[in-house]
Amino acid sequence: MKVYWLQQTAPDMPGDHDWLSAREQVQLDSMRFPKRRAEWQLGRWTAKLAIAACLQLPADLHSLASIEVRPAPTGAPETFLGNQWAPVTISLSHRDGKAICAVAPDGGTLGCDLELIEPHSEAFIADYFTTEEQVLVAQAAAADRPWLATLLWSAKESALKALRTGLRLDTRSVIVSLVDALGNQYEDGEVGASEVFIKNSAFAACQADTVNDWRPLQVRHIHDQTFCGWWQRTGNLLRTIVAAPPPARPCMLYVPQCSIDSPSAVHSDQSQAA
Repeated sequence: MKVYWLQQTAPDMPGDHDWLSAREQVQLDSMRFPKRRAEWQLGRWTAKLAIAACLQLPADLHSLASIEVRPAPTGAPETFLGNQWAPVTISLSHRDGKAICAVAPDGGTLGCDLELIEPHSEAFIADYFTTEEQVLVAQAAAADRPWLATLLWSAKESALKALRTGLRLDTRSVIVSLVDALGNQYEDGEVGASEVFIKNSAFAACQADTVNDWRPLQVRHIHDQTFCGWWQRTGNLLRTIVAAPPPARPCMLYVPQCSIDSPSAVHSDQSQAA
């Protein structure tokens, strides 16, 4: 299963709202709190770009307005082109002025999370982690406990999104295992650095070591459903992605600015690889 990801920040968004559909503009106008408005906009912007890449769609602002991300009854995001459901699975997360969208063009189950690495209290760990996870944190060196606890929490968040329940489900019902290698459980898990799957000329996909140093993990639900996934740390940011069937190592999407500024830029015959 191929999985792509894109991260955007608030300055990446255009100043106007031409990329929102009429329905989305109404939804935005109904939001009272600036923080919620900003997070919602950034999440939608990131998702639209990632979806356009995977569905071979233009990425100019007018074209992005035709892509909509709507909440399913469970709250999970679903993609529509106009009023037609689009066959692509996405997951969204945002934190501290940044948003990430994971997208699987071939369907499947998917969840992602973005977290800032920060200390977690003993009470937090006791309330939200399983006994095995608590032991894992306790046995780690003091300097490693903040990022390790953040990683376990992030993996749980990703799995709960993949289960389409979010935090309505007890976080102790999903158990995180960190592994060095999972062998053939990962389809195409060692995708080469030069291999590019995205054919959309407005985008590129890369496996650059500096942004794709992903390491494997597993999250098992107590009712025996298991998600394979990956985690990555960059500075004080930590990302996790889980999926079923087992995903290949996530491939980062790159969005050339010209593809957004100019509709004609997306018709180039040659893809770029970052």
